[in-house]
Amino acid sequence: MFHALSEILAHKINLPAERIEPEATQEDIDLDSLAIVELSVALEEDFGVRISEEELRDAPTIGDIARLVEQRRAAANA
Repeated sequence: MFHALSEILAHKINLPAERIEPEATQEDIDLDSLAIVELSVALEEDFGVRISEEELRDAPTIGDIARLVEQRRAAANA
């Protein structure tokens, strides 16, 4: 899931791909409030999961966001 998330961050939201690592914080990759909104929309479009902007902001690292997406996808498919 991290790879798919990094593709969205790099290609749809235009964040620097070389800085997108699982342990990177949102600040490390310049994931600002507008990018969070874009990410929320992209996750719903690409994976069919709804994750609110607040939930995304509360995730400390990019790896944590990837795990959140995995959990939502698993719950949706259960």
